[in-house]
Amino acid sequence: MKAKLPYEIVAERKCGFVAVIGAPNVGKSTLVNRMVGSKVTIVTPKVQTTRNLVRGIVSRDSTQLVFVDTPGIFQPKGRLERAMVGAAWSGSVDANAILHVVDAQKGATEETAEISRNLRRTSRQATLVLNKIDLIPKTGLLKLTQILTETTTYSDVFMVSAISGDGVDALLLALSKLMPRGPWLFPENEVSDMPMRRLSADITREKLFFALQQEVPYACAVETEDWRTLSDGSTRIEQSIFVRRESQRAIVLGKGGQRIKRIGQQSREELEDILETRVHLFLHVKVHEKWRDDRRLFLTWGLDFDA
Repeated sequence: MKAKLPYEIVAERKCGFVAVIGAPNVGKSTLVNRMVGSKVTIVTPKVQTTRNLVRGIVSRDSTQLVFVDTPGIFQPKGRLERAMVGAAWSGSVDANAILHVVDAQKGATEETAEISRNLRRTSRQATLVLNKIDLIPKTGLLKLTQILTETTTYSDVFMVSAISGDGVDALLLALSKLMPRGPWLFPENEVSDMPMRRLSADITREKLFFALQQEVPYACAVETEDWRTLSDGSTRIEQSIFVRRESQRAIVLGKGGQRIKRIGQQSREELEDILETRVHLFLHVKVHEKWRDDRRLFLTWGLDFDA
């Protein structure tokens, strides 16, 4: 039997992009993290947590899947919201496959219906993924599937639980079959292409969402302003947390600075797990009334300021 040459082995490989779209808080980021097998995007119980496109990479057998986790699609009101929704739809333009994730417990909401209508208008076929199937009875899942497939033609339907992992392997296998032949775009052991500076800022923002109530987390932005590797191998990180009013700054700081201290500790511990080294994290809370109109910040998030 003739031995295969290196270039012939590479030619048998498959690689492609999978856009993960859906309404806010349906479990897109949790699903991407589950499929990748590592935390590549932040997750909170609050809506509109993801602000930019996040790519998670799965390399299995001969196939590499690049998942594009997108912000939740909703009716935008301001510049930031318009940029987030624009990023969500742009992530699906050149994708080899689209996953439309729906919260099975919430059912066919108006936001879900609008996404279905947009998919139909653009003639893009998507795979319907019903998430959180462990929270409703099977009869409810079948009824929801019927309702959603009556309005949009989906190429396939999968029922999964991103939390438990039920149904995720079957979804990965089906997606692998849809990918075109071609060389891998990333090294086999890479799970994300997000720069660590941006991921570290997102991790701190995630801790803000858990620590703060109501609208305050949405008034916050985080930027990694300095990142250095020290002589002892540890990492020194300085981040700015921008808020829009002095009263919000006081809330983030907490009494005697205790709240920001807890946020910093939680963020530092998670970064140490990811970087596998000691981390010195310094957080500075600053008032920036117009950060939502700061073109430079939009650039750091990978968002289109003029969307």
